[in-house]
Amino acid sequence: MTRTNWAAITAVVLALLFAGAATVASAGREDSPRASVTPTADSADAGFARDMAVHHQQAVEMSFLVRDSTDDEEVRRLAYDIANTQANQRGMLLGWLDMWKLPKISTDQEPMAWMARDGGHAGMEGMDHGAHEVRDGSLMPGMATKTELEALRTAKGEKAEILYLQLMTDHHKGGVTMAEGCAELCEVDTERALAEGMVSAQQSELDLMADLLKARGAKPRT
Repeated sequence: MTRTNWAAITAVVLALLFAGAATVASAGREDSPRASVTPTADSADAGFARDMAVHHQQAVEMSFLVRDSTDDEEVRRLAYDIANTQANQRGMLLGWLDMWKLPKISTDQEPMAWMARDGGHAGMEGMDHGAHEVRDGSLMPGMATKTELEALRTAKGEKAEILYLQLMTDHHKGGVTMAEGCAELCEVDTERALAEGMVSAQQSELDLMADLLKARGAKPRT
C-alpha cells in the first residue's frame, strides 16, 4: 500500500475517532442534541442519521477508489476532502444514534421513509422517498449502483476521473435532497444545522465538479 493511501486511510480513521469523541463530549453541553430533544426510532432525526450515514459511506468508498486510479492532483485533492468531511460527519451521525440509544439499522422502515412524514413537503419533486427506485445497491437518491462502483473500480486515469466526478455529482445532488429534507423535518437543532451546512458545502462542491468535468470535455449525467 502506498504512502498516500496510508495517509488517506489514517486521516479518515482519525476523523471518525474525533467525531465520536466530540459527540460524546457534547452530551453535557447546551448545544448537545440530547439537550434539546431525544428523537424516537421512527423520527425524521433518526431516519436522516441512519440514511445519511449509509449515503456518506459510499462517498468515502468512491473517493478512495479514484485516489488509487489517477495521479491528477485536483481530483485527488477533491476526493480527499470529500472522504475526510463525510467520514467526520458520518461519525457524528452514528454517535448521535448511540447517544439517543437508537439502532443504526432499521429493519422495519424502508430507506427515505422519514421524508414522507406528515407535515413535510413529501410531494415536492425529488423529496418523495417513493420516487427513488431502489436497484442494484442504490438505496437512496444519488447513490451509485454496484455496477457503477465496479466500473469505477476498474477505470484508470482520465476515464476514472470523469466517472468519479459524474457519480459524485449525482451523489451530492441526492445528498442535498436528503439534507434539505432534514432541514425541514428534523427537530434536533444541532442535527438540522449540520444538514443545512451539508447543503451549502455540497452545492459548492457541485460547482467545482462541473468545472472539473468541463476541463475534461465532459459534463454531469442527465
